[in-house]
Amino acid sequence: MPYRDVPPQLTARARRAPGAGGAVAEETLAPPGPEAITVADLDLAGPDGPVLSCTPAPGGPEPVSGGDAYALVRLGGVPVATVLTHIPQGADPAEALAAAYRAHHAHREAGTAGTAGGAGAGACDRVRRAAEPPRTTVVVATRERAGRLARALDSLLAQDHPDFGIIVVDNAPATPATSELVTYAYAGRVTYVREPVPGLAAAHNRGLSAVPPGTDVVAFTDDDVVADPHWLTSLTAPFAADPRLGCATGLILPARLTTRAQILLESHGGFAKGFTPRLYDPAAPPADEPLFPFTAGSFGSGANMAFRTEVLRAVGGFDPATGTGTAARGGDDLYGFVRVLSEGHRLRYTPDALVWHHHRETWQDLRNQAYGYGVGLTAYLTAVLVRRPALLPALLAKMPRGLAHARAITAHRPAAPGAGTGAVEGRPAAPGTHGGQGHPWPRSLSRLERMGMLYGPLGYARARFAQRGRRRT
Repeated sequence: MPYRDVPPQLTARARRAPGAGGAVAEETLAPPGPEAITVADLDLAGPDGPVLSCTPAPGGPEPVSGGDAYALVRLGGVPVATVLTHIPQGADPAEALAAAYRAHHAHREAGTAGTAGGAGAGACDRVRRAAEPPRTTVVVATRERAGRLARALDSLLAQDHPDFGIIVVDNAPATPATSELVTYAYAGRVTYVREPVPGLAAAHNRGLSAVPPGTDVVAFTDDDVVADPHWLTSLTAPFAADPRLGCATGLILPARLTTRAQILLESHGGFAKGFTPRLYDPAAPPADEPLFPFTAGSFGSGANMAFRTEVLRAVGGFDPATGTGTAARGGDDLYGFVRVLSEGHRLRYTPDALVWHHHRETWQDLRNQAYGYGVGLTAYLTAVLVRRPALLPALLAKMPRGLAHARAITAHRPAAPGAGTGAVEGRPAAPGTHGGQGHPWPRSLSRLERMGMLYGPLGYARARFAQRGRRRT
């Protein structure tokens, strides 16, 4: 579902805002975009093994010599790393990407960090060791994007999970396009339900209520993704192996990097959380996460998440005053993560569960997202405290460090040639390096994120008020 536009008064304010030295910030207009970076999916037999396959990401062009390429690297089918490199003129793209990964792997072996993650010991065995996945329902919320939805549904129907169903939630539809698509093109394979109340959280709750009895796990993804065939199995199998697991998240990579807005979003961190499996346990808070569990953005994202059905229902589902389509603009997924953790359940991040995300393409889209991320962050924290007041002392104790963290992740960073590990000269750093501060982030986007953070509590209050008004009518 598309992000709402940035409020006109903030757009005008950003245009008036001075940059360094008092000049009007040049980022307020869409700058000339760089040449596109092609996105590829590279599979190797091993770190030093031959190329098994090299294909374009879903919906993207083939990588070509003489251009820049960003690739997911798999070892025997298992995602282990990403690389960003320039393919020399006349070179074989697959071999050039393989050479870039081997250099990355050699640096890791020598003790120096590589790009956006790497292969840990036994990476190729992660999938084979997984338990049999439980019965699952996938919920896809959508609004007026039938073309993209069809692409997502085709990938979901190709999953290798042995026992799953799909529910499409048509959120506040203005046309019958989604209903007609599901009814005629996917009859008998996909369930259609309608949610008249706008908002991603409301749509997800409607999907949760429609999950059939006996369904152990409910998974959520978006209408603008293409799921890897092994996605659902990898995402849900951990629930069978760990009875304390309440939530699982997976890897989200860009399907296309064709515009400057897409490249900036991904180099700022995008949705990627790396290639190291991670277990978050409230009984043993991670030492490297001092703000745990309030930095929920590090756990995963709503385009790739699953919950034990009974656990999500027990915490009341998602707060309907959060999420895209409300004045809170986002944070519904983060709210769900924290609520589940706050009840003592574990959360697991598994990079084997991969979806390809089609980022929005325009500069205005990126501005809307930057503002929406800021709003959603503080809106979800407000929602957590409203719904779970017992967490207030813990949040207050971590507030100073949390403010410093917020300033760091939203800071303006000027572009510099070769900035960031794995960067192509003059380009943003390799995707998935969010938090490293080695990538450019324009001043206007930094300002919009921070404005959004200030507005978030008010946005949540407005969404709650609108929700009560709808109940009265």
